[in-house]
This record gives sequence, structure tokens and C-alpha cells, in this order.
Amino acid sequence: MTRPSAAPDTTGSGPADRFGTGPAATSDQPAQGPGPLPEEDPRAINEARRGPTVPVPAGPAKHRAPAPEDDRFEQVLESLRKQIRDLAFADDLPGAEEGRVLQADVLAQLTDYVLPRVRRPDIPLLIAVAGSTGAGKSTLVNSLVGEQVTTTGVRRPTTNSPVLACNPADVDWFSEASFIPSLPRVRQQGLAMPGKDGMLVLAATEAMPPGVALLDTPDVDSAVAAHHEFAAKFLDAADLWVFVTTSSRYADARVWEFLQVARDRDTSMAVVLSRVPRRGRRRLLDHFGAMLEANGLGAAARFAIPETDQIRGERFTSNVADHIRGFLADVAGEAEQRDRVSRRTFIGVIDSFRTRVPELARQVETQIEAGRVMTTAVDTAYADARGRIGTGLSDGSLLRGSLMARWQEVAASGELARSLRPRGKRARKAGRAEQAERGQRVAALERAVRDSLEALVVSSCERASEEVERVWREVPGGDELATGALNRPGTGLLVQQIRQEIGEWQRDIAEMTGEAGATKRSVARLVTFDRDIVTLILIIDLLGYERSRSGGGAHAAEPSGPSPQRLLKGLFGAQSLRSIGTNARENLIRRVNGLLDRERIPFDAALASAEIPSEDAAVQLYQATYNLEIAR
Repeated sequence: MTRPSAAPDTTGSGPADRFGTGPAATSDQPAQGPGPLPEEDPRAINEARRGPTVPVPAGPAKHRAPAPEDDRFEQVLESLRKQIRDLAFADDLPGAEEGRVLQADVLAQLTDYVLPRVRRPDIPLLIAVAGSTGAGKSTLVNSLVGEQVTTTGVRRPTTNSPVLACNPADVDWFSEASFIPSLPRVRQQGLAMPGKDGMLVLAATEAMPPGVALLDTPDVDSAVAAHHEFAAKFLDAADLWVFVTTSSRYADARVWEFLQVARDRDTSMAVVLSRVPRRGRRRLLDHFGAMLEANGLGAAARFAIPETDQIRGERFTSNVADHIRGFLADVAGEAEQRDRVSRRTFIGVIDSFRTRVPELARQVETQIEAGRVMTTAVDTAYADARGRIGTGLSDGSLLRGSLMARWQEVAASGELARSLRPRGKRARKAGRAEQAERGQRVAALERAVRDSLEALVVSSCERASEEVERVWREVPGGDELATGALNRPGTGLLVQQIRQEIGEWQRDIAEMTGEAGATKRSVARLVTFDRDIVTLILIIDLLGYERSRSGGGAHAAEPSGPSPQRLLKGLFGAQSLRSIGTNARENLIRRVNGLLDRERIPFDAALASAEIPSEDAAVQLYQATYNLEIAR
């Protein structure tokens, strides 16, 4: 059980004939340690029953439980509950498991224990009998009530149907509307029978005094994990714990996890050790007492049920049960004393929020940090891709290999000069073979341009994706998110999208050059040109031809033929060429950025669907803790 908690309350016990009667402890009794666990020897029992008590102090005003009419306090608690309820954690990322446990823990106690007690001052005192499998909890409950209200025997470790015994006047308070609303329940009619798994059985009986309820909870160390989680839920809603364990199981780790919860939350508590053997009894009781002391539980009232205790009618026959009943009579016999017990537990729970809520906030921060690392990886990788593509589009590095070879073929063939001819002069009529060869050269250059741009964008996108994947897989739990992002529908269409964008970009350039030529009178009057070839010339210039000639393009082939920029300036003029070039470059960058944005969508979608807490979630929790301290 991964919960913080509080320290036990013990009030003295006096003689009582039945549960709920007998003298109540008084607040002027001296606070002392409870001493060793009583044995079945009557003198030891009587001595323990006359033993000192540790009354629950009223404490200074700032430590009192707030009055139910304190609207401000209730509003602060409601705000805290809403913030915690609305938290979401990303599966598998650091902090998810711990955060969800803390979230469920604090939320349940706010909903099932704290807020009901703020809203209503007349809530019955709830005493939860909890503990180990086979410790005799159900038998003890029947013994304390004085009649059979819960079943005992071999089914108890395997069932998850707790039984709540209360006076008929209080049974309505434990309905779905008031007590743990999410839990289904059934009212017991006649002979005690177990309910369905996961269902609370309400046992109304006149044997219980008004204002007090006794709850038989599932085993805290059940082999079924849901059972001890169920038990923890009830303990979170209780005012006082009677924790029962056996002489053979009291040292189990699970037992001490629950006892330490009570210690950390200052929960009012008594401890019962059952099945205590005659041989070695004193040594065993001393050892258990030492463990209680060492774990900060030395003030808890302690009781021992001997191994020889007989069970008749599903109840203990020894006077140890009477002793425990007397203790509970002192604790719960008067409204003022019940208030002391419940106030101590209430204040302990509120105090525990000082550490529990910030711990929840720290788990939220862990998730936020993991999300921040993963988001930064996406932003950085695709920003770097933009930078690489921007550089590659202008530094001449693309003008090598196949693209430069295709350009030189076109330039050397005189195709450029033929595409720009004086108006009125007839173009030399070429034969079919020559036309086909010319078309092949231009088509090869166009393919080379497309392939070079495609290779630049694809390699940059792949590098970005690989970098994101690398960082994500280094984050604990990030493997699943990375795999999910890479396998999302729609990935793998990059090449097709790039070709489409490049084709549309080339058509846009052709339209720009045509419009520029039509508006420039000298060009329109003197020269006619092939827009497709001029588009290719402009692209070669945009890709950094001049820089490649001056060495800007690393390992670029030696350029030959006329300079694209000289041809274009002569055709459009320097100012018009700059305008066309700027618009064409911005058009291409815009299209490339759109491709990059689409490429990162699977990663962004994976992060969005992971439900990583928002950046301000942890801050709000810290603020809520501060507001709670101010309002209490």
C-alpha cells in the first residue's frame, strides 16, 4: 500500500456488559504508554483495563477540525478534489503508476471521509476492524456487537463483501447517497449472509448504540490484490481502526504497511494480537510491543486473544473480547468522546495532505518533464530538418552528381539559347529525332531537379524521425509511444507528397515567369521564350549555381555553359528577377514546412493522446496545498 498516514489514538477502557456502555475516558487522564499486551490471565486483563489512557487533545484552534458551516474550507477542499480528479497520467511514462495510486488514495479520502465530515457534524463514528487473513476479524466483530452480523470461516479470505453493523437509526446515513457512493450495497435481512463480491452488506441491529458503526473489512493481505485495495478504501473512510493480526503473521510486511499508514496519518487505533500461544507468550508479546514502539505505534491500545480462546456461535467466549468492548465503550460511549476520536483522525488526515498532495505534484512533475523531453525532441529534430533543407536549397550542394550532369547536357546542347529567341525570328525546324533528343534532355533535367529536391527533403525528414525515435526510446516508457507514432496510418506517404508539392511549385514558377515576361515590355516586344525551360533555369539559379561556381557547393562539379543568372537578368531584369526568386523560394519553403509539419503529426498526436499532465497541473496542486493550510 503506497499511502502516507497518521498515529493511533488510545483511550482507556472501563468495565462494560455490552458494546457501547460503560464509563467513557476523560480528557484529564494522564497520557502514558499502554504497557504490554494483556494476556488471558484475569489479573493481567484487569490491570490492562485499569491502565492509563492517551486522551485526544482538543489542541489549539488552528488544529481543530473545521466546523461544517465553514464554507471557505469546504470550497478549498472541493477545489482540491476537482484538481486531483481531473488529473490524467500517461501510461508507462515515469510517475504514472505512482501518480495514479496517490491520486486514487487522496481522492477517495477526500470524497469518502473528509468532505462528508465537513458537511455534516452528526456522522456516526465508524470503527473499522481490519487485519490479516484468518486473524478472527469477523468473529471479533460478532463478539463486539453481541450477535452474529457477519459470517466467519474459510470463505472469508476469498470473499470481498465487507459487513457494516450499525443501529437502525443510522443505517440511512450509510446509503449510497452519503457513504462511498461508488460502492454497491445490500441491506441484510435476517441471518447474516455474505454479500456478492465487491458489495457492502449493511447489518442494522439494536445491539449497536446510535452514533457508532462497526465495519468488518476484507483482509489486508489477501491473495487477491483487489481485496486489500478494497480494505484500504474502507480504512480511509474510518475514524478508528481496530487492527487484528495473529501471532504467526504480525511481522509480515503487509501488516506493517497498513500500520504505518495509521501512524503517518495519526489515525485513532487499537491493535489486537490473536491466537497467542501459551508457550513463549511473554516473549512474543514483548517482541510485538517492541515492533510497535520501533514503528512509532507505542501509544496504540493493545490486546491479546489467547490461542486457547473458544468460539461459540461465531463469537469468542473469553473475556478478552469484553475487554476490547470496554475499550470501545470508553472511546465511543459519549458524543464528546466520539468527537475527540474523530477529530484526531480528521486532523491527522488533513495534516497528511501536506505531504501527500505535494508528493502527487512531484509525480505530475515527473510526467511533465518526460513530456517536455519528448516534445523538445520533436521540436528540435524538425527545426534542424528545416535548417538542413534551407541550407541545401541555397548553398549549391545539390548541384552535383546527376543534377549537374543533366544541366551541363542541356547547356552544352544549345537548348538554352534556342529557348530564348528574338521575336519574329522563326525557330529552326528540328527533325523528329532531334526533337525527341531535346525533349529527353529537358525531361532528364526536370527529373534530376525533382530527385535532388526529393532526396534532400526525405533524408532530412528521416533523420528527424530517427532522432525523435532515439530520444523517445531513451525515456523510460517511451518505447510504446514511439512505436505507436511510427505505426500510425498515413505514415510512409512522404515521397508521394513531396513529388506533388514539387510539381505544383514548378507550375507556380512557370506562371510567375510568364507573368513577369508579359509585363516587361522589352521582353514581350523583343524575345519569346519556352516557360518550362526558363523555369528550370530559374530553379538551377535558386539552388545556388553561382555559389557552386565559387566553391559554395561542396564537391560540386565544374559548371559549364552560360550562367543561369546572366540569362535570367537579360530576360527579366535584375529587380524583377529578385522578386521572382524571392517569391519562388518562399513558395518552396512554405511547401517544405508544410511537409515537415505533416511528418511530425504522428509524434504530436502520440503525445496528445498520451494524456500527459499540463504544464500548470503541478503548480495548481502546490497552490491547493497552500490554500488548504490557509483555510483550515
